[in-house]
Amino acid sequence: MKLNKNFTLLLWGQSIANIGDVLYMVSVISLIYSLTGSAAASAFVPFTITTSMFAASLLTPLLIGRVNLKWLLTGSQIGKTILLLILGFLLMVVTVSNYYVIFILIGLIAFLDGCANPIRQTLIPDYVKADQLIQANGVAETVTQVIQAAMWFAGSVFLLVMSAQQLIWFVGALFIIASFLLCQLESVKHISTESKGKLEQIKAGWVTLSATPVLRRIAWIDIFETIAGTVWIAAILYAFVSEALHVDEKWWGFINGAFFLGLIAGSVYCIKYAAVVEKRLGTFIFIGALLSAFVTLLFSLNSSPVISLLLSLCVGLFGQIKNIPQQSIIQTSVSKEQLSTVYTSLGAIGTGIFGIGSLVMGLLADLLGIRVVFMISGILLAAVSIVVFKSRHLFIKNISK
Repeated sequence: MKLNKNFTLLLWGQSIANIGDVLYMVSVISLIYSLTGSAAASAFVPFTITTSMFAASLLTPLLIGRVNLKWLLTGSQIGKTILLLILGFLLMVVTVSNYYVIFILIGLIAFLDGCANPIRQTLIPDYVKADQLIQANGVAETVTQVIQAAMWFAGSVFLLVMSAQQLIWFVGALFIIASFLLCQLESVKHISTESKGKLEQIKAGWVTLSATPVLRRIAWIDIFETIAGTVWIAAILYAFVSEALHVDEKWWGFINGAFFLGLIAGSVYCIKYAAVVEKRLGTFIFIGALLSAFVTLLFSLNSSPVISLLLSLCVGLFGQIKNIPQQSIIQTSVSKEQLSTVYTSLGAIGTGIFGIGSLVMGLLADLLGIRVVFMISGILLAAVSIVVFKSRHLFIKNISK
């Protein structure tokens, strides 16, 4: 696939920003733990981020149509850069008595991230041809998963040679580079929504979701999948490794790493066989969902650490083989002007359900046992495959959009 200039700039800008996001989160979690000695305080970091991103998903439609999408994406990155630099200066004076200001800043940074994420996905169809969407989404997902897999480990290494504050300054430099690259993007046409009321703008994506049959199914799929995916958060997976596999904590890292490798393998498959995937989008979504359910149920019953590694890899692999074709269907299911609000609504569903689902699955793990929650995850993924199979005639790419 020959990448055009705008897609390359978007990919590099977002990739460098994503590297910075992981490193900054590592440094903040480390700093808060060193200040408070409390694991609960450190765990509040991802909760703060998820809550802020949920709020952003609800409010971003007020800006879409008023602000050019390219500058909305770039402006959010510049805003993140400024807030991060402020955080760097505040770390010089922060103590255990006033460390709450860190949460205010990371909440604001996450809010801007929540604005940027749907815009990035919306811009891909503007910067690549319709017949390149599978490959473009595959490349973007591959890069994102490689960064996620590598940078959590790299962040720990960075903290061995520099302080949390120094790492923040390094991330600030990365954010500046990302902002510069995103500034080079070409602007895309958009329809002004200034004549619409604020409530209408907020409702726009939800109205489109409910009025578009395939998007309505995808919204339900996202609900089931997001709840199912909460079993892979650190706390639950760590408990599974300890209670079900009876091995030490290093296996948590191995299983988590295998999952990311599966995601990367799924992305590479979609890139290499894009023409095949393109012709059978609905089939790949159905098979990916069905096999994800099957291997998750096997994972819940398995007691061998080595087999768990293989099953975890398969969960990532089949999940990604489903997700990339699904992205292409979303991107062509409505007009480009409607797409950004669709993504903000789907983002609100994802972040909101994830926060609730994580809490519920954690409680169920304590009440029913760690294996049961993985069984529930498998059943939810099986429900996804049923939704896809019953609506398979809808899962096609509409190239006229």
